[in-house]
Amino acid sequence: MSQKDTIILGIESSCDDTSAAILKNETILSNIIATQDVHKLYGGVVPELASRAHQQNIVPVVDQALKSAGISFKEIDAIAFTRGPGLLGSLVVGTSFSKAFSLALDIPMLDVNHMHGHVLAHFIDEEGKDKPEFPFLCLTVSGGHTQIVLVKDYLEMEVVGTTIDDAAGEAFDKTAKILGFPYPGGPLIDKYAKEGDSSKFVFSKPNMDGYDFSFSGFKTSVLYFIQKQEKLNSDFIKDNLADLCASIQKSIIDILFVKLIKASNDFGIKQIAIAGGVSANSGLRTELNRIGVLKKWKTFIPKFEFCTDNAAMIAITGKYMYDKKMFADQTISASSRMKI
Repeated sequence: MSQKDTIILGIESSCDDTSAAILKNETILSNIIATQDVHKLYGGVVPELASRAHQQNIVPVVDQALKSAGISFKEIDAIAFTRGPGLLGSLVVGTSFSKAFSLALDIPMLDVNHMHGHVLAHFIDEEGKDKPEFPFLCLTVSGGHTQIVLVKDYLEMEVVGTTIDDAAGEAFDKTAKILGFPYPGGPLIDKYAKEGDSSKFVFSKPNMDGYDFSFSGFKTSVLYFIQKQEKLNSDFIKDNLADLCASIQKSIIDILFVKLIKASNDFGIKQIAIAGGVSANSGLRTELNRIGVLKKWKTFIPKFEFCTDNAAMIAITGKYMYDKKMFADQTISASSRMKI
């Protein structure tokens, strides 16, 4: 191994996925994710249960990541971990493990902003895949965040638009709950939407200034519409499931792209990326490609495994921080709220 090689261990524990990854320079050697199925019983993530599961999972996940990568812990140059934002109890598990690991091996720590990680997942080396050029716009959409980020450099970013209430992922999951789907319902809406007519039903869309989003009125519109229809036909959802899913999905995607197009026009930027858990949605990916052709954008879509919460994106962000010697010390603590 040459002296120029940098080996980073990445740790992600911001919500309900425990993940560890090994990065060599900008190439991922392993990216292990342990999911928590217990939350399906409760219709959403239960913070206390999530943090307990992280405690059980983190050592086996790190061990598997090292073995899968063929890397000894003695070869690791630094450990990068998610400091925030996220669920505090979950973040504390990853932060505490990283502090102990750093102390035991006498290697530096890199405290990564989770949202930086989603954006910088685009810079993980993948064969045949182009990387965005600065500056670019990144639509970051997940269960907890919906943002348009102006990315000026690896570690220089500005949020130019955000949601004033619910995130796009919440809009998917909460409308899915109205339809009777189990948690998480967003992927099920995506699945049934492929079989439906997206123009069948029309729901209200917010009229927000600037680049900000709102999804609360949209969710209320869906709820009231379905309640009204079910009074006329108790089997309305079952009889129209695919069309409802397609119409809901189209509405959410339309809300997102109105603002993304406006930002692209106003900033004069045609390098456009998406990131975050909702970027795995097939309708969103298809629409980005479609509009990209119309607007002559150069578009960037992350690999599926780098869309949802994962340690690979934390490791690659840590790599750029490592290059600038942006190290944390043992006084660092997890933070549930962090600005990008």
